[in-house]
Amino acid sequence: MPVELRKRKAPQPPAPAPAPKKASKASKPAAKAEPAAKKEEEPAPKKKAPAAPAADKKVAVGDAIDLDGFGGTIETNDGEKTTLKQLVEDSESGVVLFTYPKASTPGCTNQACLFCDSYEPLTADGLAIYGLSTDSPKANTTFKEKQKLPYPLLCDPKATLIDAIGLKKQPKGTQRGVFVVDKKGKVLVAEPGSPAATVETVKKLVEELKG
Repeated sequence: MPVELRKRKAPQPPAPAPAPKKASKASKPAAKAEPAAKKEEEPAPKKKAPAAPAADKKVAVGDAIDLDGFGGTIETNDGEKTTLKQLVEDSESGVVLFTYPKASTPGCTNQACLFCDSYEPLTADGLAIYGLSTDSPKANTTFKEKQKLPYPLLCDPKATLIDAIGLKKQPKGTQRGVFVVDKKGKVLVAEPGSPAATVETVKKLVEELKG
């Protein structure tokens, strides 16, 4: 019998790849929402630290200071403990404090002697004069006796009073100057100055008080 040949099927062309689907309207808002989500994840900006408090205001002319505890306890060159409040109470019309960096040095000797030379007119209306430094009672006593000063010298080794009247030299030391306060605690003078300028400032004040 003749052999029957089977016909082969013609090869079929490959099916075309499906077209990419368009993003649905619902998916678009989700895509937009993504950056918002990222913003939420970002850490919040750090808050600025509060500014440091301002330094204590220095006393100024015209200020009325509370003398209770003002400047702490100091010592006279004779070794007697006292305070600015006590000195004011003991005075007739107020207290003059002239500050100097170091006893028995040229500038301080000049300043102390200028106050000595003008002592009578400066104290005629009841102001009490004191020199003020961080020197020891021994150093100030030697200074006072050698220069024959008619007024006491105050010892403030920790510079508590010197600092309170605004004449402490940072970080350590004393600024030459003068401070005057009346019986009511009103500041009449508070300023640095040269040996001669500190005396002239008090002379001018005395003239104004007389007028």
